[in-house]
Amino acid sequence: MSVALILATKGHDVATTQPHRTMQEAAALLADKGIGALIVTGGDGDVLGVLSERDIVRSVGRHGAGALQDPVSKHMTAKVATASMTETIDSAMERMTNGRFRHLPVIENSRLVGVISIGDVVKHRLDGLESEHRAMRDYIATA
Repeated sequence: MSVALILATKGHDVATTQPHRTMQEAAALLADKGIGALIVTGGDGDVLGVLSERDIVRSVGRHGAGALQDPVSKHMTAKVATASMTETIDSAMERMTNGRFRHLPVIENSRLVGVISIGDVVKHRLDGLESEHRAMRDYIATA
């Protein structure tokens, strides 16, 4: 099963911000959308970084509330792991767990086509386990 299966279910919408936006603007966007991370993109749509709630909290903790007036580019995670549509869900989950990050932009033909979160991966795994459980229960009931 590939990352494409998760995106087929959840959709391809991606919340993005630009590197010159302030941390305050980014935090407001996260709050408005009820999400945990924004993909930072350049004018051509290239992925430049990820800004997560964790990045914002660390920045404020280290630099005080003034960090909220800094540009996103100063505090974003610039080294971004990405996935392809064909990457297996197990591989993506392993990389996210080992790398201790929760959001993985999905790139296809050098373009951002979606983002998956560890929550999306866990939901997919739980849905699969539930299906297996239901099939086993039905099998036992008819045997």
